[in-house]
Order: sequence, then structure tokens, then C-alpha cells
Amino acid sequence: MNTSAVGLVQRCYPQIYLACHKRHVWASSTAYRLSARDSSILVHLNETVPVNPTELAAHLGVRGSTLSAAIHRLERLGYLQRKRMPRDRRTVALTLSQQGATAMAATSVLDSERVEAVLARLKPSELKRALEGLELLAKASLRTMKAKSLRSS
Repeated sequence: MNTSAVGLVQRCYPQIYLACHKRHVWASSTAYRLSARDSSILVHLNETVPVNPTELAAHLGVRGSTLSAAIHRLERLGYLQRKRMPRDRRTVALTLSQQGATAMAATSVLDSERVEAVLARLKPSELKRALEGLELLAKASLRTMKAKSLRSS
């Protein structure tokens, strides 16, 4: 791997994070009642691609029972859904609900207004390239996490 590429990510990511990061809030002080742990679970979910709870627990480095309690709470709040998988009805997978997507965005460690201000400084062609690049890095990150999860199983 090109060490200058690694260095570029290591230099740029903290700059983005610091420019867009918002102060931490307690779960009870928001309308969404999400703790940092709750948010870290929701950020790993998607509205359309189901996630296996066992794989998620392994990735987060928590016991299944710990994750199960959090999933139950988040499901009661309407932020995620448990669905039986069509290929194997014994298997349950998690998806993010629309309400969960809204809560996740509102409680993100990145402030929406700050992110918007950063993005507004880009020309339309730069914005398109930046978002495509960010999405590519995120997809590669997910593939890496999934590969690590499979190896540790």
C-alpha cells in the first residue's frame, strides 16, 4: 500500500472530524433518548441491508447478551426492526427504521450544520468527487470489518 495514501487519510480524517464534531450530550438530554452506545449500534445499521446481530456483537466487541438488551430497547423506541431472513426463518437480522435513521442523524457525533458548512465550500464538481470518495472509503471499511468478523468467527 502506498504510505502517502495512508498518511493522507490519517492527516485528513482528524481535520474533518474536528471541523464537524459536536459536543457530547447525555441520552436523557435529547428527545431521542440515545446513549453513545445506542448511537454506535444504530450507525452500523442500514434501512435496506440487514445486519446479523451475532456479527454486529463481534464487530462491536460486546457479548451477545449485552447487544440483545440494547437491541430490545432500540426496538421498543422504534429505531430498528428485527426481521426473519427469507432463506432461513431461524435467522434474525436487524434493519434501521426511518425513525432510527432520523434519530441517528440527529445524534451523530458530526454536527449537520457544520458538515453542511464544510460541504458548501466545495464547487459542485468537487462535492461530487468528495462524496464519491467518501462513499468508496466507507464501502471498503465495511468490507474490511465484515472480513475481520468472518475470520474471528
